Amino acid sequence: MASALRIAQSLDPSTSPTSVSRAELSEIDASTKAPALFFLISSVLWLLAGTAFALISSFKMHTPEFLGDYEWLTFGRVRTAHLNTVIYGWSVNAAFAVAFWLMARLSRSVLRHPTLLFVAGAFWNIGVSIGIFGILRGDSTSIEWLEMPSYVTPLLFVAYALIGAWAIITFRFGKSKHIYVSQWYILAALFWFPWLYSIAQIMMIFEPARGTVQALVNWWFAHNILGLWFTPIGLAAVYYFLPKVLGKPIHSYYLSVLGFWSLAFFYNWAGVHHLIGGPVPAWVLSAGIAASFMMVVPVIVTSINHHMTMVGSFSALKYSPTLRFIVFGAVSYTLTSLQGSSMAIRSWSEVTHFTHYTIGHAHWGMYAFFTMVMFGSIYYIMPRLMLKEWPSAALISTHFWATSIGIIIYVAALSIGGVLQGLALNDVENYPVFMDIVELTKKYLLSRSYAGILITVGHLAFAVNFAWMLIAPRAKSSTAPTLFRNPSSMVITR
Repeated sequence: MASALRIAQSLDPSTSPTSVSRAELSEIDASTKAPALFFLISSVLWLLAGTAFALISSFKMHTPEFLGDYEWLTFGRVRTAHLNTVIYGWSVNAAFAVAFWLMARLSRSVLRHPTLLFVAGAFWNIGVSIGIFGILRGDSTSIEWLEMPSYVTPLLFVAYALIGAWAIITFRFGKSKHIYVSQWYILAALFWFPWLYSIAQIMMIFEPARGTVQALVNWWFAHNILGLWFTPIGLAAVYYFLPKVLGKPIHSYYLSVLGFWSLAFFYNWAGVHHLIGGPVPAWVLSAGIAASFMMVVPVIVTSINHHMTMVGSFSALKYSPTLRFIVFGAVSYTLTSLQGSSMAIRSWSEVTHFTHYTIGHAHWGMYAFFTMVMFGSIYYIMPRLMLKEWPSAALISTHFWATSIGIIIYVAALSIGGVLQGLALNDVENYPVFMDIVELTKKYLLSRSYAGILITVGHLAFAVNFAWMLIAPRAKSSTAPTLFRNPSSMVITR
């Protein structure tokens, strides 16, 4: 009972750790409030836009005539708009907000000159808006994850430079005597992203490389933008919120060190395994395959650290919204990473490559891991920014169950359908006509659309709760944290 109440208190914005005064935390949160809200509001708006594009493109996979009379809503354009809206709109905005809020908290430093962050945010979102408009009007580069027209690149670079600089300044002027594992991941991600983006832009857009080098650079960028930008931000959030909500330290500092450095060393090489069978030097593929297998080390190390931190506190999942999303995302990180390593097996790649299986894998990592972790982070951060609690626990519950069940169905449908699709593509005697294979996968694509509808319900519940929180008046008296159930009625077993 005491443990349940202690965990509930950690969710209350009015409480704070003994090592940092409540007044200091309030000052830090107040300094981050305006820019964080700007990025979070932007991210939610982009999430809704990306969800709409996702549904349209999903329905077009099994019903091609759906909205077929509109040139700017053809599958090639709307699917690309969905990808870039979700990646550069929702995900990057959410990552920015969570990253500099965590950096300010962990560094014990107020956010200096927040007005410049507004300028950076404006540049970023204007750039993404122009890029999405360009894609819909037919200006896409057709290079995966770099589809936005080249004329938006300067806007995005200026925006990122300002945001990255301010995170580093916040860290530099921090009062904390310790550097936490979450800060390692955030600082590394802030360095890796411009490195990846600039090299990819130069070698793919401005001064294109020739031949198979283009394919190598494209997969190097597309794979690493997930593994060296979104993954570090997601893991930084997990490493912060997991012990924060539970009210106990992370299981092992040394495991977190091993997990960080092994991720930094091996992931950079791993994306090349997606080119198995292509006209790529054998040694490059072998290096990529070896690195993909070695990625099992940081994944297992990190999952052990997270699991051992949760031991004795799993019942807290019954009532903590933040913890529920964070744990779902952490488990998804482990599973999708192991799945990614298995896709480096040559014989398995022959079956799964160029199929819906790969699409399911990408959504498992980008949505089930990163997006769910961002949802959990937002549920924790917003009450501390607004100094009031979430209006509806029912909407939070609807959000969690709709998105979690939806993404499980989504990944399962595309994984099963993708394997059957790959086996059929290799079985030319029984499937000599390509349209027979298309018909084979149709029911799995329908399941994908149904899952998308369920995910949309979750996103709408989240958006309504988010908007409600923004406009609802602050309670005159302090309120208890918004939980799924009352922890006083629970007994946590250890």
